[in-house]
Amino acid sequence: MMDIKEIMATLPHRYPFLLVDRVLEIEEGKKIVAIKNVTMNELFFQGHFPGEPVMPGVLIMEALAQAGAIAILSMDEYKGKIPLFGAIDKCKFRGKVVPGDQLRLEMEIIKLKKVAGIGKAAAFVGDKKVAEGELTFVIA
Repeated sequence: MMDIKEIMATLPHRYPFLLVDRVLEIEEGKKIVAIKNVTMNELFFQGHFPGEPVMPGVLIMEALAQAGAIAILSMDEYKGKIPLFGAIDKCKFRGKVVPGDQLRLEMEIIKLKKVAGIGKAAAFVGDKKVAEGELTFVIA
């Protein structure tokens, strides 16, 4: 299990934009399961929405992308590289994510070439799927 220090060594992201807290399982270049603990301290909750905080869907997708990036950047040939979004396809949001939720991030890399790939991603709160999509990434 990777902790936040190992994650930070892999990802180029930093606070306040690091959206992965822990890696539960990883198969380098193939699959990852990670956790984001959603707290009221997140800066975006100040404005989204006052009185009824909801994690923005685009940030759920970003958290999934960061988890996928860990699976890729943990491979020797990609260490130190920067992952960039290429596309988000078949994206669906199925429920709210609120402070106190533990967001489970699952990504399976379904295609990986030298500088690009596609991952099938899903985010869960408990057993409920709250978001899913196919994320295309480019490695710079």
